[in-house]
Amino acid sequence: MTMLYPVGIQSFKEIREGGYLYVDKTALMYNLVSTGKYYFLSRPRRFGKSLLTSTLEAYFKGEKELFRGLAIESFEKDWTEYPVLHIDFSGVAYKAESDLQKMLNQVLTEWEDKYGITAQSDLPGLRFRQIIDAAYEVTGRKVVVLIDEYGKPVEDNLTNEELGETYRTVLQGFYSTLKVKDEKIKFAFLTGVSKIGKVSVFSGMNNLRDISMVLQYAELCGISETELQEYFDESIAIMAAEHKISKETCYRKLKEQYDGYRFHPDSEGVYNPFSLLNALQDREYGNYWFETGTPSMLVNVLRKTTFDITTLDKQEVIASTLNGADSIVDNPVPLLFQTGYLTIKGYDSDSKLYTLGYPNGEVKEGFLNSLITYYLRSSNPEESKAKVPKMRAALIKGRPEDFMDHLAAFFANISYQIQGDTEKNFQYAMYIILDLIGMDVEVERATSNGRIDLTVQTKDYIYIIELKINSSAEKALQQIEEKGYASPFATNPRKLYKIGVNFSTITRRIEDWKIVG
Repeated sequence: MTMLYPVGIQSFKEIREGGYLYVDKTALMYNLVSTGKYYFLSRPRRFGKSLLTSTLEAYFKGEKELFRGLAIESFEKDWTEYPVLHIDFSGVAYKAESDLQKMLNQVLTEWEDKYGITAQSDLPGLRFRQIIDAAYEVTGRKVVVLIDEYGKPVEDNLTNEELGETYRTVLQGFYSTLKVKDEKIKFAFLTGVSKIGKVSVFSGMNNLRDISMVLQYAELCGISETELQEYFDESIAIMAAEHKISKETCYRKLKEQYDGYRFHPDSEGVYNPFSLLNALQDREYGNYWFETGTPSMLVNVLRKTTFDITTLDKQEVIASTLNGADSIVDNPVPLLFQTGYLTIKGYDSDSKLYTLGYPNGEVKEGFLNSLITYYLRSSNPEESKAKVPKMRAALIKGRPEDFMDHLAAFFANISYQIQGDTEKNFQYAMYIILDLIGMDVEVERATSNGRIDLTVQTKDYIYIIELKINSSAEKALQQIEEKGYASPFATNPRKLYKIGVNFSTITRRIEDWKIVG
């Protein structure tokens, strides 16, 4: 029988009634609902947050038949039906002040009609309070509140501070209802991509438990290695056979491409469920997560900062940084972590420092491709992409002349500019290209006499690259010699090449280069 993968399906009811595969998270969910009342969970997009919220809705509506055969059956005996108020802020592009008001008005009107009341105020927060009172009185039971993508209006306006602040104020008044009406609320669960604005929009809600980095709930969303083997072993065997590789190799490739998200230093990595399900359905190792939306928001944020993008894959931060919510222009790392572009790679208990890096191959390749479209705008993207494997092959085979030919042609294909005139931006562009093609690249390697712009190492070769702007390749090579940049590699048996590169801000091209081997 063909397995039905719930790709893009966020309705628990549709998955269960449609015979789609469901990875059972109900034991964790039951622990959540039976041990607390107010929860907040941050997870990257396409990570199963909406499905979890939908599952909670079915549970609190007492839809026992949907949970038949699942773990929760052995725990829950009552299956009491509660009034559920579920609001999803996704699906709207919040670009005008009235957009949030319109969205809230539509949802609130539906609830008012359901419980037979007429709004006594225009303020969303006051209408929400009246609705909770009505739901409680009509049903005789406390109310369950489920809020999906709680902060999207604010997140859509990270670079529009005025509108973002307006939305924060509206949401703060709306969410304050949860505190004011505490005695009539059974359970509340709020989820979103990031914690941007969390502190301000939930002002005063000191009873909201943030489980985003709690070990017990690290696997509440996403697919663990154990679950992968339990639910998908047959699918992986089929995929392996189709690619003419062993099942073990297929497991390894899937792990490298989609695993690696860690939300606590002691947790196992989990797979991005959207990408994994797409890969198993298509039997291809695609970049599915990035095809559903580019991180333009993040690139725009990075444009406003002085953040050194060459350090992305080796960040060391304290816990309070990971939970940061508001200072993204000064430090975009919290946003990159919360949105899934960086994850926990290690933790040092002595220094209490977290080491962050890209979760997996899909995220790294997709994000670098997004960055390169900012630093390099190609007039012929497909032709530019075709040069990537050629550049890699040239470096691996010790052909620096071929590498520079391809690189110069790559830059010549850029329609307008490297964004900015500084040597640092040229260095960033070079770093992204080298990292994208899978090279072991180091930026600003320290020596006794200075710092090497770029150092690339392969199994058999070492490349020292010095960059100049509006100067000459000869002067770049001269600096390599005068500063003794090759000295640290004097006893290394690998072949070493020194490459001087000069970039012109007038022509926006690599003007000349010179190689000494």
